[in-house]
Amino acid sequence: MLDKNGREINYIRVSITDRCNLRCIYCMPKEGVYKKKHNEILRFEDINKILKASAFLGIRKVRFTGGEPLILKDVDKLIYDTSKIQGIEDIAITTNGIILNSMVEDLKNAGLKRVNISLDTLKEEKFKKITRGGNILDVLQAIEKCIKLGIKPVKINTVLIKGINDDEISDLIYLTKNLPVSIRFIELMPIGEGVNYYDKGFMSSEEVINKFPELVPINSGISSTAKLFKLPNSKGTVGFISPLSCKFCSNCNRIRLTSSGTIKPCLHSDTEYDLTGHLDSEIRLISELRNIIYNKPAEHKLEHDKKSKSKKKMYEIGG
Repeated sequence: MLDKNGREINYIRVSITDRCNLRCIYCMPKEGVYKKKHNEILRFEDINKILKASAFLGIRKVRFTGGEPLILKDVDKLIYDTSKIQGIEDIAITTNGIILNSMVEDLKNAGLKRVNISLDTLKEEKFKKITRGGNILDVLQAIEKCIKLGIKPVKINTVLIKGINDDEISDLIYLTKNLPVSIRFIELMPIGEGVNYYDKGFMSSEEVINKFPELVPINSGISSTAKLFKLPNSKGTVGFISPLSCKFCSNCNRIRLTSSGTIKPCLHSDTEYDLTGHLDSEIRLISELRNIIYNKPAEHKLEHDKKSKSKKKMYEIGG
C-alpha cells in the first residue's frame, strides 16, 4: 500500500516485549523496567490478527523485536504462525544474542529467515560494562551458530559512541574480511537513555567512512536504511545507518507495532494509534491500519530538534 507521500509501506516491526535480559547503558535503565501486567501487552493471537490485516494491505516483511524477544515463551510458534500468513514473505528477528545459540535452529525451522544481533564491542570486559553484566561469549557462539546454519545475512548492529567503542571500529570492520556477516554501524540517537550520551558521544557515519578509504561502496537498495560498503575480497559487508546525518525518511517503508498494541508510523513521532479496540473486528482493524499507513508522517525532525519526540523509549519500540 502507498502512503500519501507515495512511499510503498511493506514492512512492520513488532515489539513483543519491552523487557530485556541486559541493561545496555544507552537503552535500558540500570534498575530495569516496569513489568507490565498480562492484560497490558498483546497476546500472540492478537499480534497474529494485526499481521493478517497488515498483510492484506501489502505488508510483506515482519521483524520481531523487544526489548529482547527471545525471553518470551513460544516465540518459535509465533514465527511459525506468521510464516503461514498469506502475503508474508520475510520474517526476521532482532536480538542481543545472549540466548540465541540454543534457540536459533528451532527458530529457523519455524520460518525465521534473517537475524540481527546487537554487538557494540569485541572486548569481554567492555561488553560487561556496556550491557551491565552480559557475557560476550554467548553472543559470539550465537553468531557462529547462525553462520553454520546458513542464515544469510547475519547482521551485527553496533551503536557507535565516542569514547566508549570508537577505538574498535577497525576491528569490527575487519571481521567482515573472513566472516560472511554484515557489520552495521548505527548513529547514536537522542532517544531514551541515549540522550545521556548524545552530546559527547555522537559520531556521524561520514566521520567513520572518511577514515576508511579502503571501503568500496556497493548497491544498498532504495528502501535500505544502511549505506553499504565492502572491503576488497571480503566475505561480508559494512553498513552505516544514519538517521541523523543522512536521514532516509523519503524512502521509509515501515510501521511499528508496540507490545501494548499501538502503532507508531514514525519512530521519532509522538503520534501513536491504539489498535486494541479494533481486534474484535477484522474489517475495522484493516480500515484503521489503512488510515494509519496512508497518513504516515513525511519525515522526522530529529536533526533539528536533537531529541526524539517519541513518548516511548527505544526498548518499548524495538530496534
